[in-house]
Amino acid sequence: MREIRRNLLCFLVLFLGCACVARGYVNPIEVEGKHFVDSVTKQPFYIKGVDYQPGGSSDVTTNKDPLSDSETCARDIVLFQELGINTIRIYSVNPDLDHDKCMSLLAAAGIYLILDVNSPLENQHLNRYEPWTTYNEIYLEHVFKVVEQFSHYNNTLGFFAGNEIINDRESAKHAPPYVKAVVRDMKDYIKAHSARSIPVGYSAADDLDYRVPLSSYLECCENVDEDISVDFYGVNSYQWCGSQTMESSGYDKLVEAYKNYTKPVFFSEFGCNKVLPRQFNEIEALYSKGMYAVFSGGLVYEFTQESNNYGLVELDSDGAVRLLKDFDMLKKHYDNTKLPTADDVNKAAAADSSVLSQKDALETVPICEKSYKNLGINGKVADGLAGDFVKNGVDVNKGHYVDLEENDFTTTYDIFDSNGNNWSGSKTIKQVNSIGATEPQAKPSGSADDKANSNEPSNNGNAKKNAGSAPVSPVGAIGISVLLMLLNFF
Repeated sequence: MREIRRNLLCFLVLFLGCACVARGYVNPIEVEGKHFVDSVTKQPFYIKGVDYQPGGSSDVTTNKDPLSDSETCARDIVLFQELGINTIRIYSVNPDLDHDKCMSLLAAAGIYLILDVNSPLENQHLNRYEPWTTYNEIYLEHVFKVVEQFSHYNNTLGFFAGNEIINDRESAKHAPPYVKAVVRDMKDYIKAHSARSIPVGYSAADDLDYRVPLSSYLECCENVDEDISVDFYGVNSYQWCGSQTMESSGYDKLVEAYKNYTKPVFFSEFGCNKVLPRQFNEIEALYSKGMYAVFSGGLVYEFTQESNNYGLVELDSDGAVRLLKDFDMLKKHYDNTKLPTADDVNKAAAADSSVLSQKDALETVPICEKSYKNLGINGKVADGLAGDFVKNGVDVNKGHYVDLEENDFTTTYDIFDSNGNNWSGSKTIKQVNSIGATEPQAKPSGSADDKANSNEPSNNGNAKKNAGSAPVSPVGAIGISVLLMLLNFF
């Protein structure tokens, strides 16, 4: 009897653990052919977002980065939801800091992250002109620490292996093989240590001499070895300024350049500032039939106002936020943006036979050529530097979602509108997904028709009552009752 009772107690503990902890869930985004898709609903996922690096990349230090302070995260996520975005890009983080609460808040808000693995700090980026001096174990350890920590968050959409590393003749002569090596190393590490496949890509400079040939080089494989190919390609483009058209901006040439690309392509930066406030008329084109069969959306550069004058908001020294006219214009366009569904994408692809089909993208493996225009690809990269890390992993805290309290969702910072008046919007994050041990919603996040992808993130009404709690399903409650009765019997 005592043995039976002990076994029942053990089973009850395990049952409760499963019933309570396995609840919080965010649908990961994955790559299928030339599109991002929600891994659960299988609907296409179109990026509608902003680039986010308050203070610039140089503001990342040993004690702070954009995701280390949950109070500033809450402040900015409120405004992300006001814009109606579903994705942010961050250029650099410190993997030795705690990012759990900020990532949990982003996930609760239905917002995904694309993260660069490099930083401007020493030993944390490639020297574009002499990459052999920086491609070493110290650098790779930093890269893998970022990958290891953020691979445990389901709302990590993907990683950038580099940003604008090739941007002139000299860097194009030396750096391409090293970028491809970093992509390979990251994919090897993810395969060995991550519970899911997380896409790895590259963000290209706005330079026509290198952008297209580099995309082909990073797409190609040797001996059908896909582990050296990028999973997506980001294009930094500032060519649509003010009131233009597909033709006058050259967007039609962009579509032509990538219509046969086998991976997802999107704008990793866009938003020309030659006309202020920025009009963002290119958004209508980007999410139109003329582009969405080829491009998977984009990220506006950038959220906070820095010295280069691309900001949507301006931060005061005390953390207060003032919305700029650019914010108002972007919100107007994003509010009017309908993201394409699978049916929309299929119809657009069928209407233009010159665009590579999803079926062909899935079946095509481009084999590397001997040369690519304007690129030096024959440099010898040191072998085996990533081997020990891929085999044994790195020493870093693994990210995980945490339970969120009611006050975590509300910002206490002052927010002012673009006229300098107190902002009239809600200062509380609308909870789209329940994170941690809270109960998830029936409707999965990340799908094209999800509120997180539209302009009105829905409030499920459970943010307060579920925060920090661990609800149990009716089936779980019945099971626990039966187990307790058996315990009383024995």
